[in-house]
Amino acid sequence: MTLFLVVLGLAVAISAAARSTWSPCGLSMLSSLTPLAERGRGHRYRTTAAWFIVGGLIGGCALGATAALFALAVRAMGPSHNIVLGVVALAALIALASDLEIFGFRLPIHHRQVNERWLDQFRGWVYGIGFGFQIGMGLATYIMTAALYLLIVVASLSQSVVVALTLGAVFGLVRGLAVLLGRTITNPETLRSFHRRFSAVGPQIRLVTIAVEGGCAGACVVAVGAPTLLALAIGSVVSLFVYVTSAGGRLRTTLSSEETPSPTAGLAPGAMVPTAGQQLDRPAGATTRARERIRNRTLSAR
Repeated sequence: MTLFLVVLGLAVAISAAARSTWSPCGLSMLSSLTPLAERGRGHRYRTTAAWFIVGGLIGGCALGATAALFALAVRAMGPSHNIVLGVVALAALIALASDLEIFGFRLPIHHRQVNERWLDQFRGWVYGIGFGFQIGMGLATYIMTAALYLLIVVASLSQSVVVALTLGAVFGLVRGLAVLLGRTITNPETLRSFHRRFSAVGPQIRLVTIAVEGGCAGACVVAVGAPTLLALAIGSVVSLFVYVTSAGGRLRTTLSSEETPSPTAGLAPGAMVPTAGQQLDRPAGATTRARERIRNRTLSAR
């Protein structure tokens, strides 16, 4: 039973952490914590990234500690094997319905992001570990997937403090390691190129997360009357089925249109970076307004 929940929990933790990287907060981190940005602030990218990863791990442990408290409470209640499986299956189906937004249903989320002012107020290691901690906690910043809630449910129903802490730590570590994706961003051109590729992969990662939720539900249903390995194998088949179904194909198409990358993806609001040999375009009507102001000043002087 414990092994079964550990395997499910690891799959959910990794997929939830990966999907969370595509949040606005994650995109901001992959624009703000890069060799290009850190060099401009006079800091070393490797040092900041290392502290970010440490912060993510600590934040994940904090999430795991919260789930561990629930695990102790569940252990005190002593639920049966089938009840645990039933609750996990139900939680997985709810998470699946939320991420697919079936009939407009979606679990509550919030849209908080980290304080970007830290970048100008503190040293690299301070905002590195601070941002990493908030992102590693999962619940402290923008929530991209209901799989995060599912992770807490699985960790809590494991009834094990060690398992809960481990699952939280894995989630936080994966989120922290995401900062290394931007290690090759050394100039504006590589920044734009990276975010175009990054945005293009986003729909696929979301689909994988949804497939994991479906496989989790299927595995729990089968595990009621089948051995652990067989249940996990069937759960994997269910995940693959969810991924390759025609519904999944329509989802990929929809998400691709919703998440079309832009040249300034992940940059601060209003930020504009010209390509090589180009100048920034002026806003429409800017030249006309400028001419009118000059003419008015001339007339006033006369």
